[in-house]
Amino acid sequence: MGSAFEAVRGFYEQAAEKLGLELSLREALATHAREVTVQVRVPMDFGGFKVFKGYRVQHNNARGPFKGGLRFHPMVSLDEIRTFAMLMTWKTALMNIPFGGGKGGVQVDPKLLSEAELERLSRGFMRAIADFIGPQVDVPAPDVNTTPQIMAWMADEYSRKYGPNPAVITGKPVVVGGSLGRDAATGRGSAICLERLVKFRGWRREDTRVAIQGYGNAGSWLAIILRDLGYPILAVSDSKGGVFVEAGLDPKAVLAHKQETGSVVGFPGADTIDGDEIIGLDCDVLTVAALEEAVTGENADHVKAQVVVETANYPVTPEADPILAERGVTVLPDILASGGGVAVSYLEWVQDLQREQWQEDRVNARLAELMGAATDQVMGRAESEGQSLREAAYLIGVERVAEAEIARGYR
Repeated sequence: MGSAFEAVRGFYEQAAEKLGLELSLREALATHAREVTVQVRVPMDFGGFKVFKGYRVQHNNARGPFKGGLRFHPMVSLDEIRTFAMLMTWKTALMNIPFGGGKGGVQVDPKLLSEAELERLSRGFMRAIADFIGPQVDVPAPDVNTTPQIMAWMADEYSRKYGPNPAVITGKPVVVGGSLGRDAATGRGSAICLERLVKFRGWRREDTRVAIQGYGNAGSWLAIILRDLGYPILAVSDSKGGVFVEAGLDPKAVLAHKQETGSVVGFPGADTIDGDEIIGLDCDVLTVAALEEAVTGENADHVKAQVVVETANYPVTPEADPILAERGVTVLPDILASGGGVAVSYLEWVQDLQREQWQEDRVNARLAELMGAATDQVMGRAESEGQSLREAAYLIGVERVAEAEIARGYR
């Protein structure tokens, strides 16, 4: 994951150079404000304890409280968390919401824990970081392998020390202060970005064939939303493989099959394909909604799609970017295309602070405004300055954070 940090840092440095930021400000923006490492001691069901290492990294809060997800994964590392904390700073600025950037995680495979052990781990991690977060300080959210239930446990644990305040964490179940529309937000945000690009290019939805790598929450919702809009979903894949139907899949039926069997593989009436095969599938739009580094320097020349949508964080490596650009492939970057989740997290935070519950239509309409405005700004900046969409997105995000630092007096 060191390469990911170097990539995000490189995109930042490139933007800072183009913006002409002075050296001291560049250093301030590149520096993480705080890095917390904790050891969480968890009682196991059959006796004894296990100790899990966890992190919470806070990058920049010039525009508002630190904001970013918490992931449970065996490969979590400090470098990875640093990377995505910085990325969140630029993402929240690009989305024009009043947050900075943070990220957290625990080195654990949650599939190996019972529900009781998972709850004890979640509560223990919250106890370890509670003094460093808060509704006006740092607002965590779900990420890889963390769920609304885990967020509910963490919010409850925080309340035991500081009193009830649902705004301390987002992505919660609706019944304890979560927002309607949050479960579909990341996928819906990517769909809004793609819709803007398709309209800009004058494409017809029914002729724009889509393949989706990754059929978790974001990928499945994206497939369902795009299918409802009229896009044919040719193929989807998960960690066990993929399925393909030339005439298009029914995403809801595929999701039901996955929930029943544990994988999209074996969906009735579909051809089975290798999980990696979807990268080179003959389609118009390839959406990468799984983990990092899916499109690399080794497989980028296999991509046949005209557009790659980064619904996941860092799915296209820096080595792949120039290969795709040379072949005329447009990349909707993660800093933009995966912004729907944090946008609705912001709306959840606002509802919690105001002790309100908005209707889902209102949430979706506000999300469309935020994502639509950000996409239009990125495409406009890219066209006016001859930049890629990724370069333009970083320019806007870094510029907004720099302006906030200057206004606050960063010296």
